[in-house]
Amino acid sequence: MKKKIFSGVQPTGNLHLGNYLGAIKNFVKLNNEVSNDCVFCVVDLHAITVTQDPKKLRDNIYETVATFVASGIDPEKSIIFNQSGVSAHSETAWILSCTARMGWLNRMTQFKEKAGKDKEKASIGLYSYPVLMAADILLYDTTHVPVGDDQKQHLELCRDIAQKFNNDFTADNFFRIPEPLIQKEFSRIMSLRDGSKKMSKSELSDLSRINLTDDKDQIINKIKKAKTDTLPLPSTSAGLEKRPEAKNLMGIYSSLIDENLDMTIGKFSGKNFSEFKENLSQVLVDKITPISSEIKKLLKEKNFLDQILKKGREKADRIASEKLKKIQEIVGF
Repeated sequence: MKKKIFSGVQPTGNLHLGNYLGAIKNFVKLNNEVSNDCVFCVVDLHAITVTQDPKKLRDNIYETVATFVASGIDPEKSIIFNQSGVSAHSETAWILSCTARMGWLNRMTQFKEKAGKDKEKASIGLYSYPVLMAADILLYDTTHVPVGDDQKQHLELCRDIAQKFNNDFTADNFFRIPEPLIQKEFSRIMSLRDGSKKMSKSELSDLSRINLTDDKDQIINKIKKAKTDTLPLPSTSAGLEKRPEAKNLMGIYSSLIDENLDMTIGKFSGKNFSEFKENLSQVLVDKITPISSEIKKLLKEKNFLDQILKKGREKADRIASEKLKKIQEIVGF
């Protein structure tokens, strides 16, 4: 039986190496496996849980689609669309919000982190974000969802909502209970300036991240200036535990070439950072610059990107609308 894969990326601009290694690289692999039916969504409804500039949001939607295609996702094999273009997502989210419980949402740690101390000023959308995420997943009879550490809790909530809906309406197996897809041999990508912080577009210094639109010179310069320590590279993984910057850079290298971290450690054991950084820069340039060039090319072809989104929306809408009709019948509409 084919796996049905659903995943989404927020169109917040400046997609970086962390987005690529944490999600998009895996999307390409899933897209290429014949045993998978994949739906990749530009989750623009999720993006507006915080204030967005409308023009930038539109530009970022295009950039996200361009990044998908430039990275190797084939729009003929997989469905690529923007979430706001399929109204079933919003309608289903409302119905599921009447199934979800306040206590479940109150336990969501990501809301607490994003809302900060003054959560009374956070939007309701930010609070109920996981219910919309559940609607995204459940509309497509998804069997597997690629998730990182920050989304595991949301997927558990999605599973709880699906099970409660099935039980409440005596609709056994109506919503499929999705399973997580966890990447093997993947290191969480941290800031190039501080190995204790996740790589993020919101960090002020552009030197903290490798953007997927960076050129060769920018990549080499950023790796050259990446924070390190004064010790030679260790001979075992235990030697990286109290060296976050070294662990991050070696994790980036091993993730890029699909190599076990221990193999990378063995390859560079005892060597200094300057030699390692030269190797890392070359691997990054080989992997990222073709993607960067293709993104820039595609962004000049808006009509082509519009066609990808249009075809994707039509395919997604057919699936999601049919599922929503069944949901409405079960609820009593």
